[in-house]
Amino acid sequence: MAAKGEANGGGVVTSAVYAKVPAVVHPLAETSDEVASNINYHAQFSPHFSPFKFEPEQAFYATAESVRDRLIKQWNETYLHFHKVDPKQTYYLSMEYLQGRALTNAIGNLNIHDAYAAALRKLGLELEEITEQEKDAALGNGGLGRLASCFLDSMATLNLPAWGYGLRYRYGLFKQRITREGQEEHAEDWLEKFSPWEVVRHDIVYPVRFFGHVEVNPNGRKWVGGEVVQALAYDVPIPGYQTKNTISLRLWEAKASAEDFNLFLFNDGQHESAAVLHSRAQQICAVLYPGDATEDGKLLRLKQQFFLCSASLQDIIFRFKERRGGRGPWKWSEFPLKVAVQLNDTHPTLAIPELMRLLMDEEGLGWDDAWDVTSRTIAYTNHTVLPEALEKWSQPVMWKLLPRHMEIIQEIDKRFIAMINATRLDLEDKIPSIRVMDNNPQKPVVRMANLCVVSSHAVNGVAQLHSDILKSELFADYVSIWPTKFQNKTNGITPRRWLRFCNPELSRIITKWLKTEQWVTNLDLLTGLRQFADNEDLQAEWLSAKMANKQRLAQHILQVTGVTVDPNSLFDIQVKRIHEYKRQLLNILGVIYRYKKLKEMRPEERKNATPRTVMIGGKAFATYINAKRIVRLVNDVGDVVNNDPEVNSYLKVVFVPNYNVSVAEMLIPGSELSQHISTAGMEASGTSNMKFALNGCLIIGTLDGANVEIREEIGEENFFLFGATADDVPRLRKERENGQFKPDPRFEEAKKFIRSGVFGSYDYNPLLESLEGNSGYGRGDYFLVGHDFPSYIDAQERVDEVYRDRKRWLKMSILSTAGSGKFSSDRTIAQYAKEIWNIEECRVP
Repeated sequence: MAAKGEANGGGVVTSAVYAKVPAVVHPLAETSDEVASNINYHAQFSPHFSPFKFEPEQAFYATAESVRDRLIKQWNETYLHFHKVDPKQTYYLSMEYLQGRALTNAIGNLNIHDAYAAALRKLGLELEEITEQEKDAALGNGGLGRLASCFLDSMATLNLPAWGYGLRYRYGLFKQRITREGQEEHAEDWLEKFSPWEVVRHDIVYPVRFFGHVEVNPNGRKWVGGEVVQALAYDVPIPGYQTKNTISLRLWEAKASAEDFNLFLFNDGQHESAAVLHSRAQQICAVLYPGDATEDGKLLRLKQQFFLCSASLQDIIFRFKERRGGRGPWKWSEFPLKVAVQLNDTHPTLAIPELMRLLMDEEGLGWDDAWDVTSRTIAYTNHTVLPEALEKWSQPVMWKLLPRHMEIIQEIDKRFIAMINATRLDLEDKIPSIRVMDNNPQKPVVRMANLCVVSSHAVNGVAQLHSDILKSELFADYVSIWPTKFQNKTNGITPRRWLRFCNPELSRIITKWLKTEQWVTNLDLLTGLRQFADNEDLQAEWLSAKMANKQRLAQHILQVTGVTVDPNSLFDIQVKRIHEYKRQLLNILGVIYRYKKLKEMRPEERKNATPRTVMIGGKAFATYINAKRIVRLVNDVGDVVNNDPEVNSYLKVVFVPNYNVSVAEMLIPGSELSQHISTAGMEASGTSNMKFALNGCLIIGTLDGANVEIREEIGEENFFLFGATADDVPRLRKERENGQFKPDPRFEEAKKFIRSGVFGSYDYNPLLESLEGNSGYGRGDYFLVGHDFPSYIDAQERVDEVYRDRKRWLKMSILSTAGSGKFSSDRTIAQYAKEIWNIEECRVP
């Protein structure tokens, strides 16, 4: 800092440059002088720190608040416009939003990046340094949460009348630290100071009840008693790209009121008893996906889900009535003509019985009218075929927490069965598996996915293969009842965050060769690059952009892991949640086999090897033991390989810690090969595969999820395919159970090498045994790592060979970007708007 101004005391900057900039409020600053003045104004008059300090952290908050000024104006204009026009609006309910940093995205979407960069230079600072100060919002876990954030960006960019609803987690999922023992979880600190983007709405508060009982009175049934917490709204502005429209992500925080604090008990020394409800309220939004091994853990998760649904629906109904109030007489049957509610997976399923309860018990509708409104309003996105992820909630737990909702769910179930008995005698024997209530006396549960399918007007999968599996397997009986209810909406990603802003070097080249920047909102224009794929000038520019990104990534790796990696080696990356079906284990077994072969070569043979840096990153859920063993194995292998002087110029292995959106924004542009290697039929879609392909990274993968469509779009010759297909998997598992699997000797060799102790003394037998035996829990290689291993190794050899032919690799890389147009979330959201929500553009004039 001293170079930019005189530093004194505790790093306080009294820069002459800074002092020359007047502190003047300019909420709609256009020029760099006005922007600099507005930033300085916020540093002095919206202070959050002791005076006279203007270090990068303080500068970030002042800069963010300066950007927020403009966002608030656009935001207010957007919702005033929506209120006037009264269009049908979409409300997107999700337990997760993986937002990432907001500053770069906001100034990019508002088209004020250059003004802000210049303004900060006038204050003696660099924009890059300031953006690094921002903490990632810790509101999500993986693809589902990042998808929700991409969708909000597209809704705003397409000028659609929409809201996102979520929870304001104090500590998010967790911050991952890597030690000698593997992964450690620590609380995220994203709200330790505050978030400059959110605006608390003290006037928007709704009561949310838990427990209690149902009273019957002459007017019907009423849920009373129990405990009531308050849902307080925090709004985060979501700007569209180069449009005035700025929509809201509304996050709920749980609070108790002053009257719930027992002053008598407190003064009597019973301090904890005095604030029981305050403590319980704080728990609701403390952590994303709290452990649910105990009954208390299950209750807390269910509380979170209901809290999101109840607060959001009360808000939606309030706004609907407010708009209707000034427009003459109206009927509840109009509600679905003005409101679309999308459930992002099964987590917000309780929106169904809660909307029924609000309509019947609070608004006085009869069952048939309430059911008509509810089923026409709500649509459901399925994100998984994994049985453990299709939520099933214990009936006794639900009766305890939500007695009125259980009555409603029972009635939905009863009426559904009656409908089947009346109209589909052929399905009578299927009733036990398709009904909502599973009344198994040992473990009675409510099947949330079944409740969603029975109650929604539209059900969609998130990739063509996934939607086909839903229709032919998971929901096949429902398809025979409601053939038009089921749709596919292949996921997409926002080209703003995932190319334009995170990879400016490549973006400039694309704009130059296409002679337009229109591709940022019309990604199909990327096909125009195909005609230049063989052009040597484009290839040279493409290579230099890739190299700049690889050098930046190498710098980051050195900073966070202490490992030096060679930017001239092939950068091979797999980043996603650590899960056995995503098969990070297959990846690291392949690396172990590669290491063993390199060790066995003579020095002159090694010179023909393709040098490779393998990076793996992602969080393992805190209680998922095998996933945590995989993290440990990657780190143990890295310790040995990276310190082996014979081999470490040909192979490096790095576990990238604390994978999040900001890390992804550096990894993805710097990657050359990306691994999407889940067992076929198990990954619903994947969206990181789209981000990598868009950035000119080649994919090694199975025919799973959106890989299938990516391969079709970019050309199968530009995709390194291996492994069983989804149709093969059931047969292969059956053969395995019957003892017919013959392991490839290379697979046995890799496992034996681990067991030799070369990677340390940790006992990896339980992990390796999951790949062995023919059946049984935790055995029998359910994810077919052993079956796919030989074709995976063969595919990796093809990768090595192609990488040595630079021209060919660069052409494939250009064609990968050129074929990625379909995977824009703008396309996905336009399809939802037209085919599910029936909403239209409502552009702020």
